[in-house]
Amino acid sequence: MFESLTSHRNNKVGLCSCRATSTRGEDMHGNHSGDLGSNVTQRRRDGRYHGSTLSNASIHDFLILEYRNTIGGRVWSTDFGQDKNGKPYVIEFGANWRSYMVLGQVGQANKHGLKNTPDNSSSILTYDETGYNDYQDLLNTFSDVKDLAYRDAGRMLLDNIQDNNARTGFAIAGWNPPWNDMKAQAVEWWNWASPDASSFIFGVAAENLTFNQFGENNHMVVDPRGYSTIIEREASTFLHKEVQDRRLWLNTQVTGIEYSKKGVKITNSDGSCVSAAYAICTFSLGVLQNDVVQFHPALPKWKQTAIQKFSMGTYTKIFLQFDEAFWPTDTQFFLYASPTTRGYYPIFQSLSKDGFMPESNILFVTVVEEQAYRVERQSNEQTKEEVLAVLREMFPDKQIPEPAAFVYPRWNNEPWAYGSYSNWPVGTTLEMHQNLRANVDRLWFAGEATSAPYFGFLHGAWFEGREAGGQIAAMLQDKCSNTHDEATCGDRTHYDVLHGTTPIDAYTVINGWSVNSTDL
Repeated sequence: MFESLTSHRNNKVGLCSCRATSTRGEDMHGNHSGDLGSNVTQRRRDGRYHGSTLSNASIHDFLILEYRNTIGGRVWSTDFGQDKNGKPYVIEFGANWRSYMVLGQVGQANKHGLKNTPDNSSSILTYDETGYNDYQDLLNTFSDVKDLAYRDAGRMLLDNIQDNNARTGFAIAGWNPPWNDMKAQAVEWWNWASPDASSFIFGVAAENLTFNQFGENNHMVVDPRGYSTIIEREASTFLHKEVQDRRLWLNTQVTGIEYSKKGVKITNSDGSCVSAAYAICTFSLGVLQNDVVQFHPALPKWKQTAIQKFSMGTYTKIFLQFDEAFWPTDTQFFLYASPTTRGYYPIFQSLSKDGFMPESNILFVTVVEEQAYRVERQSNEQTKEEVLAVLREMFPDKQIPEPAAFVYPRWNNEPWAYGSYSNWPVGTTLEMHQNLRANVDRLWFAGEATSAPYFGFLHGAWFEGREAGGQIAAMLQDKCSNTHDEATCGDRTHYDVLHGTTPIDAYTVINGWSVNSTDL
């Protein structure tokens, strides 16, 4: 969405938040670098908290521009199937989990009575193409290796050691199964779905910071109002409740942004425009990468490089409701090892378990990255038949019927998202990430992607939105903001040029470089 606001001193401020025209969103969701067993779906949502921060700073003259007909971004729920009384269940396409002790997030959840249940990752049964097959020993082995690998990643960060991808990190720690060991591949996927594409140092850091700071438990949101209710309720604390607040523009598609040292002008697809002193843009990384919005002037090279350097992941949950449950309803997770393809409908989760949606007879299966892109390209019917074929392999003694309801999102087809959540690529520095979050003149940026410690997590968006709103509020009042107990004044730091780790005088025969490439 695009949020703009004006201060109480007639200084218009624009908050450009995460929605762009259809020409990819904050998105929840490319596989994040972390632990799918800890449910990375939590790692993907937009910032929508700067409006509250500005309001708290007595700045009330602002606008919020939102692409969709509701706020919430990648915190996206929908009605699905029905209970015995014909009432639909509410499922989450996007953000679905919260870490129990996340500051602010837990307060909101408790404040608004958000219904949630702790996951139990040890409640898992393992399967292959022949049916039930107990390979829990591999889960235990990986858990031990993971502890060693994570300690190594922490030392690498502290000692400024060159980054690896996660696969290298696990191999050094002792996990290096052959590619044709499909049970081991399934176990690895359950713990880290895309180890080749992810920074080992920063992926581990984001997970450790979240779960060590805020608690080890993931709580799955199963609220019939939808996860976004906490965003809607918080918005209602500074927007009018009885009628739609004129400061909230729904169904507004931003097409262009002009920015300078004097202000920002936002142009929308319906011809309307907004002039503002400042703007906070929380477009998803996917939207920014797809050049959906035209920036005038073009964003500087350092900014464009940072946008394209980071990656947008896709995390797709495929939901099925049956007339009755044919799986053990006292178990939460079911891990499937395809005989041919890593990540092929690998993990099913039951919502029929007590504490979730008991007697709902709902299962969902998760796919990421290439498998997610593949199901997006094919029909619902084809995907459904593939999922049912896997279930029939997993439960060969059961008659698996057609589901009564079936649905899944297509994140990369959503023009306000273009993916689910951001991922930190291997070898990408903290300074490069700072360029992603740095402002360009009066145009500021926020959202989960701009959070260095919590990228991909919903609480990353919360902290980034709050910080950006606080900094702009301070500037409007000719003050410095207090960010993490430090005074922050003016623009955010950025780096025009970022150099590599190998200077030109290292290109020598001693290092195996026998050709003078500069003379070719």
